[in-house]
Amino acid sequence: MSEQDYTVEEKIKTLITQLNAYIEQYHGGSVEFDRMEGNTVYVHLGGACEDCPLSPATMEGWVAGTLRQFFPDIQVDRADYDHSHIFGVQQALR
Repeated sequence: MSEQDYTVEEKIKTLITQLNAYIEQYHGGSVEFDRMEGNTVYVHLGGACEDCPLSPATMEGWVAGTLRQFFPDIQVDRADYDHSHIFGVQQALR
């Protein structure tokens, strides 16, 4: 099979698997592909990344940054990210 035979989603999954190997080895965390909807890739951060205060930097710098180098039109979001805190902040500001 040549590289052209793989879908964009398959290529993204492979790249995330490679990122995961690095993150597991050097940081004790993990990143896993969850799903792809349109141009948005959803991933789970686990292990040490789960509750780490630097997980937004990992998402933006490592995961999204690396994916965008190869797939510039791709957006990345956490599949398990709880946006409810944003609602709470918005309520507190009223």
